Amino acid sequence: MQGLGNKFVVLSGPLDLSAAEVIAYCKQFGDEPADGVLVVSPLTEHSVKMKYWNADGTLAEMCGNGLRCVVRFAIDSKMVQPGELIVKTDAGDLKGIWDGNNPSQIEVQVGKANVSTTPLELFGKQFFEVNVGNPHAVTFVDDLDTAPVKTLGPEVENNSRFPHRTNVEFVVVEGNNEISLRTWERGVGETLACGTGMVAAANVAVTLKNKTFPLIVNVLGGKAKVWLDEAGYTRMIGPAELV
Repeated sequence: MQGLGNKFVVLSGPLDLSAAEVIAYCKQFGDEPADGVLVVSPLTEHSVKMKYWNADGTLAEMCGNGLRCVVRFAIDSKMVQPGELIVKTDAGDLKGIWDGNNPSQIEVQVGKANVSTTPLELFGKQFFEVNVGNPHAVTFVDDLDTAPVKTLGPEVENNSRFPHRTNVEFVVVEGNNEISLRTWERGVGETLACGTGMVAAANVAVTLKNKTFPLIVNVLGGKAKVWLDEAGYTRMIGPAELV
């Protein structure tokens, strides 16, 4: 499955995987490897459990674009009925909503964002740390085409400041409550999208750049709408497709 260009191998659980198995699953697509592996396990009539591994075999807390794929997979597989469900992740319980019809309109709670407004100086740039259930470092740039994603991304990901490594977002602030970004994803490399990265970047833009929710967030794989719900969770609505 894929969500905004994030491609995943999705398996029915319960199932535990070794790092070697995860790497093999992702590499089976040759020149276009999957970004990670999702295991979806039924729990109750209205809940499922999600486990997510990055392409390098490391276990991650959760994945925002993967979360939409989990919601669709659970409903398509009749683990749960269409409507609202709970997805239990290592970052907490998150809501998903889909009526089973339009697969471009799957809504998920991605997480509560904890934004540090004190910049972190790394390699001559200011990064802002954000946790949305997993870690992110967000920096603002003038141009995405020339942003040093492939050179600076891995340096920041593996910096000693981040004991568990971090995802890295390079963000351009657009007009009309819109932002665009590229992501260097922890354990993967540059990806076409990163759902938690989109949420992290949106929260930094609202906190520090006078933007207001809802925001349209553009990534290489498409766009999604991001906003804050009454419980303080950042929500996203976007696609999840079978490929």
